[in-house]
Amino acid sequence: MEFWTEPQMASIHKMLNPGSIAIVGATPRMQYGGRFLAAALKAKDRVRVYAVNPRYDEIMGVTSYPSVTDLPEAPDVVAIVVRWDQVLDVLQESHRKGAGSAIVISAGFAERGVDDRRDLQRELGAFAGTSGMRISGPNCLGLANVKHDIWATASSRGAEGLTGPIGLVCQSGATAFGPFLVRAVENGIGFSYIISTGNEADLDFTDFARYLLDDPDTRVIAGFVEGFKAANKFLEVAKLAAERGKPIVLIKIGRSELGARAAQSHTAALTGADARYDAIFAQYGVIRVQDYDELLEVSHLLAHTPKPAVPGIAVVSHSGGISSLTADMCGQAGLDLPLLGDEARDGINGILKGFGWAANPADVTGFANSESFPQIMEHMINDPRIGTLVVASAGADTQAQQVISQRDRTDKGVVFLWTGSRDTKAGLAQLKGARIPIFYTPDKLARGLQSRLAYHTWRERRLADGFAAAPSRTAAQDAAITRALGLGRPTLSESESKELLAAWGVASAREHRANSAEAAVAAAEQLGFPVALKVDSPDILHKTEAGVVRLNLRDSAQVRAAYAEILASAKAYAPQAQITGVSVQEMVGDGVEVIIGVNCDPQLGPVLLFGSGGVMVEVYNDVALRRCPITRLEARAMIAEVKGARLLQGFRGRPAADLAALTDTLVRVSHLAMHLEGHLTELDINPLMVLPRGQGVKAVDALVVLRGT
Repeated sequence: MEFWTEPQMASIHKMLNPGSIAIVGATPRMQYGGRFLAAALKAKDRVRVYAVNPRYDEIMGVTSYPSVTDLPEAPDVVAIVVRWDQVLDVLQESHRKGAGSAIVISAGFAERGVDDRRDLQRELGAFAGTSGMRISGPNCLGLANVKHDIWATASSRGAEGLTGPIGLVCQSGATAFGPFLVRAVENGIGFSYIISTGNEADLDFTDFARYLLDDPDTRVIAGFVEGFKAANKFLEVAKLAAERGKPIVLIKIGRSELGARAAQSHTAALTGADARYDAIFAQYGVIRVQDYDELLEVSHLLAHTPKPAVPGIAVVSHSGGISSLTADMCGQAGLDLPLLGDEARDGINGILKGFGWAANPADVTGFANSESFPQIMEHMINDPRIGTLVVASAGADTQAQQVISQRDRTDKGVVFLWTGSRDTKAGLAQLKGARIPIFYTPDKLARGLQSRLAYHTWRERRLADGFAAAPSRTAAQDAAITRALGLGRPTLSESESKELLAAWGVASAREHRANSAEAAVAAAEQLGFPVALKVDSPDILHKTEAGVVRLNLRDSAQVRAAYAEILASAKAYAPQAQITGVSVQEMVGDGVEVIIGVNCDPQLGPVLLFGSGGVMVEVYNDVALRRCPITRLEARAMIAEVKGARLLQGFRGRPAADLAALTDTLVRVSHLAMHLEGHLTELDINPLMVLPRGQGVKAVDALVVLRGT
């Protein structure tokens, strides 16, 4: 599927690189319209800036035109700062004039939470789609082409010398031009573009991120998002970002609306919205961070250090306490601080002459501010087991210059942990000016280094393995979907659910459906005792709670009694329930219980769950999650993540389970979810019994919930 067209990318390019800007609602007062005009006029030597407001002849030294129609040319960008109910009229007039794109600063749309405003916002999106005139906003603060110093924003903040390789895309304009911009200026972190998308009636985070992937001056995409309008677009951007080697670093706020409604299946209950995002970000190489500083620091680290050739970290400081705490934080983050080799250790000892500690981490006491410090750094960074050097100190200009020189003559990463006052000018300003990645706390340094290593490790493996793709549906699968949808109700009974699963090669326990006690006895005799009996009903989802399950029935008398008890319990539990019969099922005892499920998130699409069976999954939430579809390698990784899955290896004399069949089943269920996308809400196979090696798997219970028509 093609998500982006050349005209769309060209329109975004014009929006970010305009030759002309018109501000509708410009005003001499420093409100939104006045601030936008003032910001745009800073680039008047390169950009033709037009004010549009019929109440003025001139604003801030430029002619003010009565309307867009009266402008001497069709502007590349129209900034709209008028009342919410006038926005669509201005957009239509701008399109008739031939304008290329629009930035809608005006608020009062879907964020108001009322239907008529949501409807109007949808009209803006529909207009953009039919007219081809792309829109950023509404309810945004605009954007800035930082590298060319063009500020098409209603923010009062700007910045000098802020150019850098990070493209920042925020749904919140006040966040983009507020804390992010302030902190970036303070910390010497540079942007290529700053983009606020607002309510995203048309263009969204993924559209701008896709543009930034083609921008040669952007090496990292940083984002602040609440959600994604289309999961497939976001995942496609993530795939392309992996190919291009441009990391995506995100703060993700808000929660999926799915988490707010009652869950019908175990899978839905076990997959919180945040857990889904964490899992899918990790699956697609997106780095999730928690706050403003971490977003900027990690993005800066990724933009200004190379891929580590080896994972080893070396830490050097003037203080044993600082270096030890830093090493502890790195260790807790799963990073490796290898022992120094003889050459490095002997070289450093030759400088220290009995002082400090020539190790990793290294305590070099007063030598951190001496002419010998470059040799100490050289010994550490030249050790073949070291891929990144961390200097933890607060030295003055001399030490800063030594670190900068070391960075410039190595192909390994050099990172600074600043241990002094953030208000200090000496040393710190030089490091910032040279774009040395700086952290201010050991824990954030460690998380940043771990994110960097994990990203490059993930990308290397992902480029080798590729992303999963579901195969085309077979005729049998098409027929199974048609039958399931033809039932005309959202919830399938257990037998109907298993019939659907069978079309994707998911085996189930042998069973027969009976509509009389005698038929149940006959079925049990055919299957062989012991057997289980369960009600088969699309309206009774939690059968154990309803008391409609009987296990280990060993003779005909027990089957007859169980049949009557189950029907009585079903009628008492749900008098109006449709009962299609009683399922007589073989007992599957010699296996390991697991759960497989799918939950279709309205933002992320179908999410696959694998978990340990029995009470452990409920008590400890012992599950692994991935976005469908998955590869066999991803299936094996899911199994390895689940603590209870150790039972599958064989435990206390039990035979090893059929991991190959379980892997195949996970992959097949992920394909089923993709083939049913748009129709499926939830799917549960609980339990799935994993039999001894070579004997396969059997679904003992299953539930499929389709979208209501």
